[in-house]
Amino acid sequence: MNSIRMRLLASLSPMVRMRPAWALNPSAAIVTTSRRLVRHQAFDAGFDPEELAEARRWHKSFHPSTLPQGDTSFSRSSGPGGQHVNKTETKATTTWPISKLIAHLPKILHAELRHSKYYTRGNDSITIQAQTERSRSANQAENHQKLYDELINLYAKTVPAESSPDKARKYEALKKTARETRLKEKKFLSSKKQSRKSGGSDY
Repeated sequence: MNSIRMRLLASLSPMVRMRPAWALNPSAAIVTTSRRLVRHQAFDAGFDPEELAEARRWHKSFHPSTLPQGDTSFSRSSGPGGQHVNKTETKATTTWPISKLIAHLPKILHAELRHSKYYTRGNDSITIQAQTERSRSANQAENHQKLYDELINLYAKTVPAESSPDKARKYEALKKTARETRLKEKKFLSSKKQSRKSGGSDY
């Protein structure tokens, strides 16, 4: 099999053998360049610049006190904790309807709320419970802290870090290379079509 392949390569004209890799397989060149582009792209590429700016401003000024209070109900705790825990209604359950919570968040986080581990589909809300403390107010405050931590978590997962100038320049250079490779592919395919129409070979 190898000898047949060697004879086949030898029969090709020097012009074909000397062609660059992108000319022999332009699609492979596009895929390779695209993969490099994704791997090295600016972290914030593909996001709406205004939404990113809004989210980053929100993050810098975000504090638990800026969150809405939500609706809290109290009930008896379950599990270990002694007689006080089991006989008094100190367990706090706080609910924040999504429709009200998004008014306090940047647009880029709105859809992410429904992916939260605290999301309740039945009433379309974020619902958090706390029962570790001995007082109602302490458990209610813990719910607010959990919500704050969860929103910071969602922000970290959703909003990319700002790209450094070097990263941005590298991304632009790769984008330019990808664009030039696409143009070469289009010219190559166009010349093949013209060659077929005139009765010549593909090469």
